[in-house]
Amino acid sequence: MSEIKAVVFDMDGVLVDAKEWHYEALNLALGLFGYTIQRTEHVETFDGLPTKRKLEILTAERGLPAGLHRFINEMKQSYTMEMIHTRCRPTFAHQFALAHLKREGMLIGVASNSIRESVELMMQKTALSQYLDVLLGATDVKLPKPDPDIYLEAVSRLGLTSAEVLVVEDNQNGIAAAKAAGCHVLEVEDTHEVNLENIHKRIAEIEAGIETEGVHA
Repeated sequence: MSEIKAVVFDMDGVLVDAKEWHYEALNLALGLFGYTIQRTEHVETFDGLPTKRKLEILTAERGLPAGLHRFINEMKQSYTMEMIHTRCRPTFAHQFALAHLKREGMLIGVASNSIRESVELMMQKTALSQYLDVLLGATDVKLPKPDPDIYLEAVSRLGLTSAEVLVVEDNQNGIAAAKAAGCHVLEVEDTHEVNLENIHKRIAEIEAGIETEGVHA
C-alpha cells in the first residue's frame, strides 16, 4: 500500500494557468494610482505571494501609500473574479488525474495563496471541486506561503501526517512552504506538467526512497 495517502495541489500555475490573470489584475488596480509591476519583477519577486504581501513590498520599495492597500486589494480581486468568469475552463488532463487518484483511494486537496473566494470559484469553473477533500486559501491561515501554515492545516484537516502527503507546486514560495511543513514535493514548471503520469512517477520515487522532486530531474 502506498505511503502517500493524499495529494495536495497549489492552484495558480498548477491546476489553473492563472498567473497572468493575477499579474494583469494587480496592474489594472495599481494603474489607477500610476503604479505598475514589470514582468521581470513579477517573476523574480512577486510570483506566488498573496496580494497583501505584494502591496507591502511596493510600499517599502516604491513608496506606495499604505492607505491605498485596502482599495487596491479590493479592485484587484474584482478584476481577478471577472477574469475567472470569462477565462477559466476545465482541463481534461487535470480532471482525468484527479478522478483516477480519487478512485485509487487518494485524498485530494488544494492549498493556495489566493483568497478563498477565488479558489472556490476557480475549482468550480474547472469542474475539480467534486474531487476535493480539503480546500484552503490564504484567508484560512494566519501566515501565507512561504510559511508552512497552509500545508500544515491541510495535513491536519486530512487527518494525516506530513510524510503521507505529496504537494504539487510550481514556485519557490510554495515549494519552501511544503518542505517546511514536512511534506513530499513534486515540482512542476507549469500546468501542462500536472498529469497522472508525473504524479504516479513521483509517488513511485518516494516509495523507492528517491529524493529528486522535479519532473525533469
